[in-house]
Amino acid sequence: MNEDLKRIARRRVKAKIGLYIHATVYVVVNAFLALVQSQATPQIYWSLWPLAGWGIGLAIHAAVVLLGNSGLRERMEAEEMRKLESR
Repeated sequence: MNEDLKRIARRRVKAKIGLYIHATVYVVVNAFLALVQSQATPQIYWSLWPLAGWGIGLAIHAAVVLLGNSGLRERMEAEEMRKLESR
């Protein structure tokens, strides 16, 4: 059982690190786009579109990683294992 917990912990840590990388890239790229937009076309705020679209994706990613750790996946896997073992 200890190995199972270690596997789950590693998977969760990997998911959180992936989220942190995603958020960092989001900030860096969108800051760069805002800089380009302010220099090239200061009267048109086009950099808000990628900021908003990507922000929705990042919010979904964060929800899956941070709220999705309720153990639902583990319970579903356990249920499937019980079904398979009962055959």
